[in-house]
Amino acid sequence: MSERIPEDKLNKILSSTDIVDVVSDYVQLKKQGRNYFGLCPFHGENTPSFSVSPDKQIFHCFGCGAGGNAFTFLMDVDGLSFLEAAQKLGSKVGEEISIQTSSSERELPPQEDEKQMMEAHGLLSKFYHHLLLNTKEGQEALEYLLARGFTTESITEFQIGWSLPSWDFTVKFLQKRGYSLELMEAAGLLVRRERDNTFLDRFRGRIMFPIVDTKGNTVAFSGRSIDANDEPKYLNSPETKIFNKSSILYNYHGARSMIRRKQQAILFEGFADVISASEAEVENGVATMGTSLTEQQIGLLKRLTDSVIICYDGDSAGVEAAFRAGNLLHNHQLNIRVATIPEQLDPDDYISKYGPTKFQQDVIGASLTFMAFKLRYYKLNKNLNDEGDRLKYIEDILKEITQLSNAVEKDYYLRYLADEFQLSLDALQQQLFELEGPDKRNSKPPKQVGMQGNFSRKTQSKLLPAYQTAERRLIAYMLKDPNIAYKIQEWLAGTHLNIDEHQAIITYLLGYYEEGLPPSASAFIGYLPDERLRRIVTDIEMMSISEESTDQELVDYVNQVLKHQKMLRIKEKEVERKEAERLKDYRKEAQIAMEILQLRKSL
Repeated sequence: MSERIPEDKLNKILSSTDIVDVVSDYVQLKKQGRNYFGLCPFHGENTPSFSVSPDKQIFHCFGCGAGGNAFTFLMDVDGLSFLEAAQKLGSKVGEEISIQTSSSERELPPQEDEKQMMEAHGLLSKFYHHLLLNTKEGQEALEYLLARGFTTESITEFQIGWSLPSWDFTVKFLQKRGYSLELMEAAGLLVRRERDNTFLDRFRGRIMFPIVDTKGNTVAFSGRSIDANDEPKYLNSPETKIFNKSSILYNYHGARSMIRRKQQAILFEGFADVISASEAEVENGVATMGTSLTEQQIGLLKRLTDSVIICYDGDSAGVEAAFRAGNLLHNHQLNIRVATIPEQLDPDDYISKYGPTKFQQDVIGASLTFMAFKLRYYKLNKNLNDEGDRLKYIEDILKEITQLSNAVEKDYYLRYLADEFQLSLDALQQQLFELEGPDKRNSKPPKQVGMQGNFSRKTQSKLLPAYQTAERRLIAYMLKDPNIAYKIQEWLAGTHLNIDEHQAIITYLLGYYEEGLPPSASAFIGYLPDERLRRIVTDIEMMSISEESTDQELVDYVNQVLKHQKMLRIKEKEVERKEAERLKDYRKEAQIAMEILQLRKSL
């Protein structure tokens, strides 16, 4: 079921919103000239390169290329969907969002039972936290946590609490506040005794760890016993209407800003690891909910970053889980590193034993590339002094090398194998050639993400070719006035711009104007469906251009575009002419030469 928000509603929200106020909630801004500048929240920097334009209601980072309007800023910084960002801004300016479906066009009110479930969880989360920190009933649990290395700061940050060792305290607490006990059972907060159908507290005498969704709503709990005889050690909420453990990452809501800032997430197995890592100043950690990594969880990570460090337990089960998670992340084109924990410790125990600095430097800082991790992984349970195991290891690694798209990486790991086992590099290359097969050898390498993506952003500041600058200036003027946009379209006479992204932008822009929407860079950025196009438009909007343009200036830019295309055709014709000369087809060579001459005259 697709959801949409009326365009006029979105434009009304944008026109009522000051992007400077929105960004100021996250970034300390200082006015310089007409714009405001601050440190970019999306990458680490010491010199402010993050600019906010109150005139155009857009933001742009000259360092990492991030850019957009107030909607996209909230989407990026908080990891929100477009709908969530629109609702958040709408509530601030008094414009409530009514969602419609494309099929029925009817408003979808929030489900009342789900709303009450979330309210009850939020209420209990605050009360459990109060019991732990401020009552004598929670004193023993508080001392237990402090003895284990938790601090009052982390207890407060993660809202850790204590449930009383009572059979019906929560029952009475919720009933007194008017909640249906049947609904609270469905929410996972209560259980029903079979013999007499009496409602009982699910969590009794446990340290309570709230689990929140992507919006920050508490939707579940994990309760840890402090009595060694109290089983299970961890008691988790069941899956409910508001809680699906395969679609939630622990601390995702709390870590999203730091993940954006560092452009990297640390993936742990358990929430105790996340909390300990946060105390060790590794604050971009999230954890799966006691299950294998899922497609939904990867989708959440990809909202925020394309780089993940896996930091699972150091035992054999943790290593196997890291290998599976790494392959799944790799299939989604994320950049992966693996932090290995020595002595079969888990991250929580390692930090307790060796301290924050060693964890930062020797574990996270010394993380391995995924391929380097695989070199270690395939040695497990193999005796490399045995010829059979040694050959199997080499074959396993060669198969992994076939999956690499970078030629330098392939060469590096082939030489590694050759050096480690005193093998001929030629023999390894021949074996790799056979393993790859014709389909793999003839296919183009996949588009790279991560480091290459960051590099390309930074190179955008280089001096651009004349035709590219001309295209950007044409777009800049088209954004200011629909009449100019239609005039330029007429002058181009069906000729496409040379840069595919530029052509896509003007196609969307003309569609935007056809819908009768007014010229507004901020609104058009929200209209664009692709993040890369939004970044390019934001970058173009930050260019300095004249307030008014003359027809002659615009025609000159159009001619630059057409001239570049003619130059490309001349190059193609030169290749054809040389081929005709090689074949001694002198008539065809002369004909092509005349065509080249005519093209040069038209420049």
